[in-house]
Amino acid sequence: MSSTDSTESTGLPDGLPGGSPDAAPDTRAVLPVPPAGRSSRVGPGETVRSVSLPGLTMSVRGVPGARAGLPSALYVHGLGGSSQNWSALMPLLAGQVDGEALDLPGFGDSPPPDDGDYSVSAQARAVIRHLDASGRGPVHLFGNSMGGAAVTRVAAVRPDLVRTLTLISPALPELRPQLSAVPTGLLAVPGVTRLFSRLTRDWTPERRTREVLALCYGDPALVTPDGFTAAAEEYARRLELPYFWEVMTRSARGIVHAYTLGGQHNLWRQAQRVLAPTLLVYGGRDRLVSFRMARRAAAAFRASRLLTLPEAGHVAMMEYPETVARAFRELLDDDAAARDAAGAGGSAGAGEPAAGGASGT
Repeated sequence: MSSTDSTESTGLPDGLPGGSPDAAPDTRAVLPVPPAGRSSRVGPGETVRSVSLPGLTMSVRGVPGARAGLPSALYVHGLGGSSQNWSALMPLLAGQVDGEALDLPGFGDSPPPDDGDYSVSAQARAVIRHLDASGRGPVHLFGNSMGGAAVTRVAAVRPDLVRTLTLISPALPELRPQLSAVPTGLLAVPGVTRLFSRLTRDWTPERRTREVLALCYGDPALVTPDGFTAAAEEYARRLELPYFWEVMTRSARGIVHAYTLGGQHNLWRQAQRVLAPTLLVYGGRDRLVSFRMARRAAAAFRASRLLTLPEAGHVAMMEYPETVARAFRELLDDDAAARDAAGAGGSAGAGEPAAGGASGT
């Protein structure tokens, strides 16, 4: 695998340690909207707009397709992340899709939802509501980590909205999580954010950012100086939000809860229901989602192909965007071939394309 793929921007993905949070109450509440005047960076060629739906408002970052008529794509970030997590990948796919990336409620530039619900199911509903309201579906749907769990639910319950599914280190239940992932999971425990506050009260935004990158990147040296500066500025901006740690705590609880669900709501059972052609991307140096889950995921998603990146961490779309873009284009090519074969009387049904093979670099 090439080590030259890198990005000029990081959007602070999963596992933000440190901070100065207030205690996070265990009850739902209507939380304040963001303070005016400070918003995240908008990169070259990007557009940002606000979408209001009953009970929630979401910021949507777009990279228009290179020409009219391209199919739509929607990108969904992970815990502690934002739409900026996709700023390196979206331009690389502008020749194939017209892309939009959501700031889930409470993250990025999106204010908290009115009902204070940060469960994985609520995030899936936010994605579905956006797609239904915008009329952009069916889309090529992307998800990273917590966002990967949410879009797995979307693909399972609303197959009409999903053309293909791309999951990068999806947060699917692990019976034996890695020790390095435990601190992030502990955000769900009441009082832990107070402990973070005491332990890290003297940390600068730069140090906090280094801790995040060490957790999420297989090799933090891939981040450019400009990318590091942007990430530190974004971290400092988010820590000013009065609801920042409330959202992190409740979202972490939402992931833990999703891991415990059984029956038809179990994420692995929903993965088995997904009909869309699926690209799975796992990093060999991922400290949050175990690399050993890659084979289980490949077996669970019926029409899947697996890309393993031994040097990547938790955010391959930020670490190796060229490699991920190449794999997605291959998914599109194979899906188109399968649909052509189905139209000509081939063996693959329109709703169940033939599964792709495993690949790695």
